[in-house]
Amino acid sequence: MDEYPRSRKYGTAAFMSRLSGPNPIKLTEELLENSALRQGSVVCDLGCGKGLTSVFLAKEYGLKVYAVDPLSDPEENRRFFTSQGLLSSHVLPLKTELKDAPVEKEFFDAVVNVGAFNYYGRDDAYLSDEILPYVKHGGYIYIAVPGMVKDCHDALPEELLLSWTPEQLAFMHDVEFWRGVISKTPGVEALCIEEMHSRDEVWRDWLTQDNPYAARDRRSMEAGAGKYLNFIKMILRKA
Repeated sequence: MDEYPRSRKYGTAAFMSRLSGPNPIKLTEELLENSALRQGSVVCDLGCGKGLTSVFLAKEYGLKVYAVDPLSDPEENRRFFTSQGLLSSHVLPLKTELKDAPVEKEFFDAVVNVGAFNYYGRDDAYLSDEILPYVKHGGYIYIAVPGMVKDCHDALPEELLLSWTPEQLAFMHDVEFWRGVISKTPGVEALCIEEMHSRDEVWRDWLTQDNPYAARDRRSMEAGAGKYLNFIKMILRKA
């Protein structure tokens, strides 16, 4: 049985060449498995990067997507969206932080964040101050982050240090760490905080790319660093 029936359609060179890390499309498919989102729901793809997940959300789930990223090039993303047959009525690229986006409070049915929440969400106030105000009551926050099987920052294995510095690894934590962060956030219900199954598959897609960053990451992964790493999903509902 194919675990990624939707994602397989996006294994082309046009998509894989836009990867900047382990495959976010497959992470998104696992994250939205049994999702309560209906076709036509309005979602924020927060930290959308080069827009891969935005295209996936719009085409596979029929969602109206605001592709929000303070660092991405919205015109480049717009051209990519257009090449995939998507208009601004399907996906709207915005170079901004969510709090500065041209939307009202409680605007989104859901916020999706794949691969970026670990940079900002370690701050207990980030979720409550920067994301929740823009989600409707009863709406959802879907998060996937790179993580660790068990936090080991006090004694980092040499395999990890072949590719990443301690400062880079400081953004990666285990399930218990994230449960602790989310438990401090008022007004949100944690439906699921657990390891994902996609680890080997999404890493394989990334490590086979002809990309200097993928080549760097291969040093650690070929030395066995994968046994310390995972991906963690958090599915939250605003009260």
